[in-house]
Amino acid sequence: MKRQAPSTKFSTRRLLLAFCAALVVTPALPAPAQQPDAPSASKPDSALQADIASVVDPPAGADPEAMLPHFSNSRFWLSGQANFIFQAHPPFHAPYSGPNSLGAHYDKATSRVLTLYSGVRLNNSTELLVDIEEAGGAALSTGLGLAGNTDLDIVRNPLLSKAPYVGRAMIHKVFALSQDKIENQRSFLSLFDELPRRRLELRFGKFSLPDFFDLNSVGSDTHFQFNNWTIDNNGAWDYAADTRGYTVGATADFEDRNWGFRFAEALMPKVANGIDLVWRPWQVHAEDFQYELRRGVIPKKPGAIRLLTYSNAANMGIYRQAIASFEAGLTPVPEITNHAWRITRKYGFGINLEQNLTRYLTAFARFSWDNGKTESFAYTEVDQTFSTGLGANGAWWRRKQDRAGLAFVTNAIGKDHQTYLADGGLGFLLGDGHLNYGRENIVESYYTAHVWRGIYLAPGVQHIQNPGYNRDRGPVLVPTFRAHIEF
Repeated sequence: MKRQAPSTKFSTRRLLLAFCAALVVTPALPAPAQQPDAPSASKPDSALQADIASVVDPPAGADPEAMLPHFSNSRFWLSGQANFIFQAHPPFHAPYSGPNSLGAHYDKATSRVLTLYSGVRLNNSTELLVDIEEAGGAALSTGLGLAGNTDLDIVRNPLLSKAPYVGRAMIHKVFALSQDKIENQRSFLSLFDELPRRRLELRFGKFSLPDFFDLNSVGSDTHFQFNNWTIDNNGAWDYAADTRGYTVGATADFEDRNWGFRFAEALMPKVANGIDLVWRPWQVHAEDFQYELRRGVIPKKPGAIRLLTYSNAANMGIYRQAIASFEAGLTPVPEITNHAWRITRKYGFGINLEQNLTRYLTAFARFSWDNGKTESFAYTEVDQTFSTGLGANGAWWRRKQDRAGLAFVTNAIGKDHQTYLADGGLGFLLGDGHLNYGRENIVESYYTAHVWRGIYLAPGVQHIQNPGYNRDRGPVLVPTFRAHIEF
């Protein structure tokens, strides 16, 4: 790959090293008390598809080092991870608060997600994959008050059971459409050592849609990269999921040399942010489509362009109708859930760009939009978002297991959604009782350091302007400290 001129490389390197040094000297925070709450679905680097990894020039040592050796027999997979994220914020300006506000007083919280990944390859084209997950801890303000929440590892319902549960359980079948093979990066989502270059992959069972859609190599992983919901994922993609981030359904994935097309059919929850799914796919369902072109926007440098669109059909409210009922005096405040059972649609699209700048520095950007008239239902309260950032691999400064990143995201909601919140309405995440609308702008940075045999420590910080789209509140500074163990 063509490299930058020495002067440019040296200057960029100095800037990055200065940024990393600033993170390392972030002051230590007091140890938190464990409180009840729950987890999410997170995605390690190894989950990224082999085709993408082979095109987006992978730095040396990109695979995370584990504490324990894995099976030498490639028919089986057994690994695990533990992810602990501590966050806090000081008091911030807030002349008023509502039931779903981010608390304006000092707060701290620690989330925990423990996962056991297992799998067995039944033959050369079929495998069975099962993950068991356990989670606990707490979220800042129980996960309320932010569209771009600061910790993707929390679950938005603190009353959920803390017992271990099945996170993923799926059958993966590969149909060869060509004779030639490519090397596959084995992971908990695919145990094959190699795959046909042209193929059709089918999956059935329980999974998380972000396991397969809208990925990029530097902005999709709470274990080693960013923690914010709208940086790790596409904020306006209201993807089908229960409270923990999982759904049941099927995916079909056609892959060719430089492009791929992916489709998913999945179940939706009964209520917004609900744990129970509706088992009537002929009525309540979600469709997701993604086209991926593995080609950079900069000539002769690897990259990828991903185009996503989705459509959800579920028992979702309409903001304008909730506002009309309030204005007619039928409800004391707008209530998005105050309607008979009826199926409405929500749809949107997204663009995800990934581009290698040097062998060790990768840029990414996402833009997405949804129709904004239908209730935010499964992921978060965002109707339009734009994010961009940089990820660097530590091999650049001779720390091949380290990572560093810096990203910015700006989130927005539609006019009906704004009016609903301004009139005192509550979403499943937001509701200050009033709203002086402004875009929610967030900057996040982190440095992940490998300290010993699968143990990683990561200081970071997030700065949030207009939390919950409210100019009257904030800004908020959220220091973060993450401890991650790979087994």
